[in-house]
Amino acid sequence: ASARIRDSEEEVFGNLRVTTTIGFGSIWLAPRLSKLYAKYPDLSIDLMLEERVLDLPMREADVAIRLTPPRQPDLIQRHLMSIQHNVYASPEYLKEHGMPQTPEDLDTHKIITFGEEVGDQIDLIPALNFLVYSGREQSDPRKPVLQGNNIYGIYRAVLSGLGLGALPDYFQVGSTSLVRVLPEMQSPPTEVYFVYPEELRHSARIEVFRDFLVRKVIESRS
Repeated sequence: ASARIRDSEEEVFGNLRVTTTIGFGSIWLAPRLSKLYAKYPDLSIDLMLEERVLDLPMREADVAIRLTPPRQPDLIQRHLMSIQHNVYASPEYLKEHGMPQTPEDLDTHKIITFGEEVGDQIDLIPALNFLVYSGREQSDPRKPVLQGNNIYGIYRAVLSGLGLGALPDYFQVGSTSLVRVLPEMQSPPTEVYFVYPEELRHSARIEVFRDFLVRKVIESRS
């Protein structure tokens, strides 16, 4: 009983442990949380950013925002959004190496991709690493200059001017630090889900956090 979240519809307070990936949590979620605190000042968020998928039924976290459908039983899921990865580079990189015009031009550019240890997104790697295959035979992929195990590391490398990388569209929104290249190239959609255990179905703090996420997703589309 002590492991359950204690709150009611009339009062939202206490700690909520939220787990998601490093990139989504730091770039999309964290900057929006001030609006949630403004409405619920007694709510405390423990933001657990990991590529590893935490076990919600075993209460390693209370809720999760995941980039793949949940596989564990007894979990409630709510689809939040679809994300597509586009190709970006820094202005400094493009000034030095030029703007690629076709997928074949990528042969002369430095490519940054995911590696193998990527936790929640392991099933998405072939689709997200399309830069190494586009314009080439599948049996002869390009060799990346850098591989990373999370999207935030890839983002920082692209931002620094190291090379071209495929990043979620929300990384570029409102930013003048990245330039989209080869706009005809993008990954298949990545689906994002809000997930929590069945036993916490009636938690008010989970309900308000879920509704907050849905509102922010709608706002981001407008």
